[in-house]
Amino acid sequence: MEILEAQSTASSQPIEHRFNPYSDNGGTILGIAGEDYALIAGDTRHTTGYSINSRYEPKVFDVGDNLVVSANGFAADGNALVDAIKNRVEWYHHAHNKPLKVQSLARQIQHLLYRKRFFPYYVHTILAGLDDEGKGAIYSYDPVGSYEREQCRAGGAAASLIMPFLDNQVYFKNQFDPATQQYRVRSYLPIDDAIKIVRDAFSSATERHIHVGDGLEVLIVTKAGIEKRYFPLKRD
Repeated sequence: MEILEAQSTASSQPIEHRFNPYSDNGGTILGIAGEDYALIAGDTRHTTGYSINSRYEPKVFDVGDNLVVSANGFAADGNALVDAIKNRVEWYHHAHNKPLKVQSLARQIQHLLYRKRFFPYYVHTILAGLDDEGKGAIYSYDPVGSYEREQCRAGGAAASLIMPFLDNQVYFKNQFDPATQQYRVRSYLPIDDAIKIVRDAFSSATERHIHVGDGLEVLIVTKAGIEKRYFPLKRD
């Protein structure tokens, strides 16, 4: 009798079904803007949970017109977004027969993200390029298209570890100069100093986060074009 009552009670309760279309494939990205350059760096590790799927899965892409984009988080969404951005750049050429400006692509990416706001791309997006004055420009986005221009930004698995470091080393927050008795004023970093900061940031992240590692790719945008640099990271 008790068994029948239990079955009756169970059958009368609503049954919930869940489906999660998203996954986090690890990795971290960061961007830094300088006086005459902009760069985006990303590690090459691709993970699912505690498994490493690939030790070389690039997260930073040249989309044409001296522009670089990274979309990090759910790898499938990131690849789909980067393909859509490349298509927009190509369509702009067909329609206007001239290069796309970084501020124009920034707005285009906003539209791409916002139109998917009810089923958003599960990624943190960063755009890098040079503005009309030749100065470096970094634009960072949330998944539904809100964006702003910044001097530096980190995103991904180890963003919470790296961003305080960038605040101190790029924005000079809480840096006090004993000689002048003043806090340091924010200024643009030379490219070599920026690369050192990027390498230090990722080397530190690999010590503390299992979803970051294997290799570091840096794409640097200057007037001369886009330069790619690769540095090894911890593989364990």
